[in-house]
Amino acid sequence: MKKNVLYLFACYSLLISCSSSDIDNGTATPGDNTGQWLIPISEVKDGGPGKDGIPSIDNPNFTTANDANFLNDNDLVVGVVQGNQAKAYPHIILDWHEVVNDEINNTFITLNYCPLTGTAFAWESMSNGTKTTFGVSGLLYNANLILYDRNTDSNWSQLGLECVNGQLINNKPELVDVVETNWKTWKALYPDTEVLTTQTGFSRTYGISPYGDYSTNNNRFIFTPSITNAALPNKKRVYAIIDDDESKVYQFSDFNNGGIIKDTFKATNYLIVGNEDLIYGFKLSGEHENLTFEYDFSGSESFFKDNEGNKWSIFGKAIEGPRAGETLIAAKSVVSYWFAIAAFYPNPEIFSKE
Repeated sequence: MKKNVLYLFACYSLLISCSSSDIDNGTATPGDNTGQWLIPISEVKDGGPGKDGIPSIDNPNFTTANDANFLNDNDLVVGVVQGNQAKAYPHIILDWHEVVNDEINNTFITLNYCPLTGTAFAWESMSNGTKTTFGVSGLLYNANLILYDRNTDSNWSQLGLECVNGQLINNKPELVDVVETNWKTWKALYPDTEVLTTQTGFSRTYGISPYGDYSTNNNRFIFTPSITNAALPNKKRVYAIIDDDESKVYQFSDFNNGGIIKDTFKATNYLIVGNEDLIYGFKLSGEHENLTFEYDFSGSESFFKDNEGNKWSIFGKAIEGPRAGETLIAAKSVVSYWFAIAAFYPNPEIFSKE
């Protein structure tokens, strides 16, 4: 009984902090970094729990796919592959921690996920040319996570993909390719994957969202963005290509039963591959522009193929055929709630087959 009371109190405290009004009548207190901001300081909000109040995972533990019995097939994961090493970071854990500082194939990375905008990125754990770790600043912009690096205490906009305040202002992170899909698809692609476990060193109710029905309730905002766009439902998950301050989005319904889209955005040719559970895109240039691609996923690492007989992974690596070893250039992209893309990249173009 005592344990249940403590759990209910913790949930109540979290909801209160997430629903609290913004401090200073809408202006967040950015600690010692009171200098220039690249975003309107009046729109930087205090998320409630404070700096590191949502604790990053700095010593992650992993298990095998066979032993990841805490995951259901439909649970979403963020996947990374470097060299011969594949890792999966489940949403049910990221919902509570948002940042994982990790090492994969001898590269130090920061995997970051914002549950309020549904966006995941990974980037090299570097600031000012030095290895670092990142944490949750406690601040938000357009409902999106602002991280800070522990070397310089500079603030980084996750979906803006740049440092927006502090010593490293204007710096951009070195991105590491990630895909987001469900656990069933990821373990079919990479059966030898390592999986982040719930043994995080923290006591959390993994599998129960701290935000209730937020991810499915289109009318519910904890923090309302400065711009909204009614072209699509607010919480609809879309795949977005980002080019400077513009974006083009693709809907999962565009890829029913699996498919390929060749498209042009801002004078760049793209190949977008996907199905109902996974979308990823690549810039096409040189000889790759002349290839004819075809969706080809049947439960193994191969996700698409071309007219030369090459088979390609979801990360755009030729794993079989005359071009084996070649890699396509990944698009700068993210899976996101529609509202967040519309807020950060106003009036985004929406792909239409018509």
